[in-house]
Amino acid sequence: MGVGGNFWDLLKPYARNEGFEFLRNKRVAVDLSFWIVQHRNAIKGNVRKPHLRVTFFRTINLFSKFGALPVFVVDGTPSPLKSQARITRFFRSSGIELASLPVPEGVSAERNRSFSKYVQECVELVELLGMPVLKAKGEAEALCAQLNSEGHVDACITADSDAFLFGAKCVIKCFSPNSKEPFECYYMSDIEAGLGLKRKHLIAITLLVGNDYDMSGVQGIGLDSALRFVQAFSEDDILNRLHEIGKGNASEIPISLKSEDNMDMDGNSPNTKQSHCSFCGHPGNKRDHMKLSCEFCLTNDSEGCLKKPEGFKCDCLSCGMNRKHQGQKRLENWYTKICHKIAKEPNFPKDEIIDMFLCNNNGYFSANDRPQISWERPNIEMLIVFLNFHQNWEPSYIRRMIFPMMSTIFLRDMATTTVESLLFGQYEFDSLERVKMRYGYQFYVVKWKRAGGSIASKIPSNESSTQEDVRESDETVDLLDDGDLPEIRDDGGCSFLLTDENMDLVGAAFPAEVKRFQQEQELKDMKKRKNSTSKVQEKERSASPNSRSIQLNITGFYPSTKIKHQPKRGEESSKDVDSQGSGGSKTKRETSSANLSKSVRRRLLFD
Repeated sequence: MGVGGNFWDLLKPYARNEGFEFLRNKRVAVDLSFWIVQHRNAIKGNVRKPHLRVTFFRTINLFSKFGALPVFVVDGTPSPLKSQARITRFFRSSGIELASLPVPEGVSAERNRSFSKYVQECVELVELLGMPVLKAKGEAEALCAQLNSEGHVDACITADSDAFLFGAKCVIKCFSPNSKEPFECYYMSDIEAGLGLKRKHLIAITLLVGNDYDMSGVQGIGLDSALRFVQAFSEDDILNRLHEIGKGNASEIPISLKSEDNMDMDGNSPNTKQSHCSFCGHPGNKRDHMKLSCEFCLTNDSEGCLKKPEGFKCDCLSCGMNRKHQGQKRLENWYTKICHKIAKEPNFPKDEIIDMFLCNNNGYFSANDRPQISWERPNIEMLIVFLNFHQNWEPSYIRRMIFPMMSTIFLRDMATTTVESLLFGQYEFDSLERVKMRYGYQFYVVKWKRAGGSIASKIPSNESSTQEDVRESDETVDLLDDGDLPEIRDDGGCSFLLTDENMDLVGAAFPAEVKRFQQEQELKDMKKRKNSTSKVQEKERSASPNSRSIQLNITGFYPSTKIKHQPKRGEESSKDVDSQGSGGSKTKRETSSANLSKSVRRRLLFD
């Protein structure tokens, strides 16, 4: 939850949408408990142990697809205030009056056993994947924020707005699936520049509107009123003012809420308004304005003033000062009401909540020592045993799913050392297949060759039904939950695995191969350009004048054939004479039938 009153909606205008490569080589603190709660509910009932499935795929994708270095943080012992707030929330959701059932003190804030078991299993999984895990003394988001504020990590992945109150500088709230800008980030510097709010301002807001440790806040104060109230004070002064007001010592209105423009030349607020004409609405007497126009109407002297329109407001100095004075009175009344509401709240503000938010000792390491954060190689064999037991996944499927993570580690190692080794102990870099566009960014498709033997003997090309159900069970979570299976290809009796890799990472690991691939691509492009130019030239030739002359000769063939078959005038006259002398039309049909088609001749015979 975090800060109440739709706090995220207040910060939404100041969010940044970062691109696909935003987390490349950056350390990020992950609130593991929030991952489990959020995504276990999304895919509950569809797969076996969804918390392990989510943690497995998200860790691999965060490390390999986005190139981040995750640091997982788990909750410690929550504050007793949180247990009381949970009971209060339960009473409210059940429609039970809190006055009749007071919240008991000393109730344990520990989570139930089933959830603790889920967290422990996920911790064991990420440790087998080689990821660092830190345990907080209290809330996980508090330690995430401390790591971020002290520079141990570059960002926090959580949707709990309390992270800003604990001192976080950059919070990644959510991921957008299939987007070129998948990260919705909130920077404390943007919030400060846009709203004028710093850390203590946010703490004051959460005290007024409610939070995870005090559900009620101050009755009758919403987020807008709280925001307007805390903006009137400086960061160093706001919490002290809340203490004074809570004790009933309401001070005068702060200087930032006072207006200096509503004072006259002597420094006094105007109490009286100058007389105005009821006809035109400007300063002066109506009788005088009927005779001569006033300086505001700007008409001929003989016409007098103009009648004021509906809703007219005078812009003279006196009216302006009066309006500002009335607005100042309303502001003072509003401030007085807010102070009155705060003073009515018992034990406000609670110092234990303020101290908890301002505490900078949320982990099991001293202020002078850095936390132990290191990334190790995954323990493949133990990981296979663990996932085979909990998820019933086949060992070959697990090896194939973890391959992108191992290839990322291999390329990073090759970029920093010249010692050649085999990926997974069995695969070697073969070549670059092509350049692939993915979410608006370019990647190399790398071919990995099995060193002796076929890949299919270890990694099948088709998944079993269990794995298919696992991968297709949820399409609504986000980009991190998609499992990218490496493509298997058989070529020339050899088996290859194809993975999508970061171009800079491949270039640093195998610069010679990348250079050769780029040269080959340039040659291919040159051939394509030559082929395209030759095709264009052929089209131009087909549209040349010679082609038009050929066309004219073809069309000229038809009149020539018609002339060829037409009888000459002398022949016509002789045939006419013969026809007249030997029986007329019958002889004419016989002589002309040779030039007629079969259907025409048949028709003539039956005439």
